[in-house]
Amino acid sequence: MRSSKSRSRGNKNRNTRPSGGNIINRVFDSSGPDGKVRGTPQQIIEKYNQLHRDAVLSGDRVDAENFAQHAEHYTRLLAEATREVEAKREEQEAQNRERQAERDRERQERLKAQEEAANDPANMEQPRERDEPSHLVETPEAAQEVQPKPRKPRQRKPRPPADPAPEVAE
Repeated sequence: MRSSKSRSRGNKNRNTRPSGGNIINRVFDSSGPDGKVRGTPQQIIEKYNQLHRDAVLSGDRVDAENFAQHAEHYTRLLAEATREVEAKREEQEAQNRERQAERDRERQERLKAQEEAANDPANMEQPRERDEPSHLVETPEAAQEVQPKPRKPRQRKPRPPADPAPEVAE
């Protein structure tokens, strides 16, 4: 059976820094001069700063400088990660503002179109003369105009008699 390492040969991202993800809260293993230090970048910075202070107090300038450089490395790493997180947050906020502005514009356009449709005289309902009661007094002229003209019954033309089939001489 093959080991899992032989299967990952095609993985091209082995030696690169992890892209994305939350570096600020990620746990690192740092191999410093005093052994491994494990924790988030902030915890590692604090540990190396403490080791730096201890080395300075003991008079070991070489170890003190080494610890200070390790602390500085993780400080830069943390600062870069913080900038990236802040940039992403600002970008998302800008996108959210743009989306909200677009929704507001669309809402205003819909309301304006509804308002125009409601105020358009072509779309307004015309009052019905017969269905709605009128408070006006009816005059004989108005009564004549409203009443439909009586229709004359339609007279049909008589159909001509059907011709009997002509007899065929034998």
